Amino acid sequence: MESQRKHPRQFSFEFFPPKGEEGLAKLRAARDELAKLNPKYVSVTFGAGGSTQEGTVETVRELLASGLDAAPHLSCIGGSRDAIRAILNDYKAMGVKRIVALRGDMPSGMREGGDLLYANELVEFIRAETGDHFHIEVAAYPEFHPQAPSAPADLDNFARKVKAGADAAITQYFYNLDAYLRFVEECERRQLDIPIVPGIMPITNIKQLARFSAMCGAEIPRWLRLRLEGYGDDMAGLRAFGMEVTVELCRRLLEAGAPGLHFYSMNQAGPSRAIWDALDLE
Repeated sequence: MESQRKHPRQFSFEFFPPKGEEGLAKLRAARDELAKLNPKYVSVTFGAGGSTQEGTVETVRELLASGLDAAPHLSCIGGSRDAIRAILNDYKAMGVKRIVALRGDMPSGMREGGDLLYANELVEFIRAETGDHFHIEVAAYPEFHPQAPSAPADLDNFARKVKAGADAAITQYFYNLDAYLRFVEECERRQLDIPIVPGIMPITNIKQLARFSAMCGAEIPRWLRLRLEGYGDDMAGLRAFGMEVTVELCRRLLEAGAPGLHFYSMNQAGPSRAIWDALDLE
């Protein structure tokens, strides 16, 4: 973990484009509360094949106007070079300085992957088009990408993104500390020297968490799943236990040398703020 200890700590939050006036009000409330914590930046998700591109752009615009450094997710699957180039130019004109570069998932019904098929190709394209204008974040998978043919192949994919010009990485969420520690150790063996910031998913709803985990390949350890399921309809008890587990994970990550935390806020300030306060972060 020595490679990670040398990087300045950074804390960040992820939002998604809201739907409707109620969703917008919820986002604004979360934004205002979490902005008090002075995050390094906030990210905004992007749907497969540009399905939420317009929402992403408008959300980024609003977050920038509020004084936050907003980093849009940019997916390459299903997009042409010309379309991606246009998006990059729009973001430059808006004042965006940071991008989360992702492969993304193939949109339903689409057979062609587009001009760029992998995240490393997107990183290379961004660098070729814009030089060092953007700070580029990429994804990392301590428990390995669900579509990767093997663990070594997934590490090879991550290495290609780093060598293409990525500045830092955000991990998929996880609840197994050893998965992150061993992932970082393997990156150190490969001399991949960028900050690898753990992604943190607060536990508030076991059904929702199980659904997300099934889609992204994040493991809910058996002991944790059974404990959470044991609370049944006792949502208050589940959230209290989930908070205890997540706070302890974050504490151990920071003590081990992780260069910060990236909170998947789900457009809610409460769970992320509670973890922040419990850790006594500044």
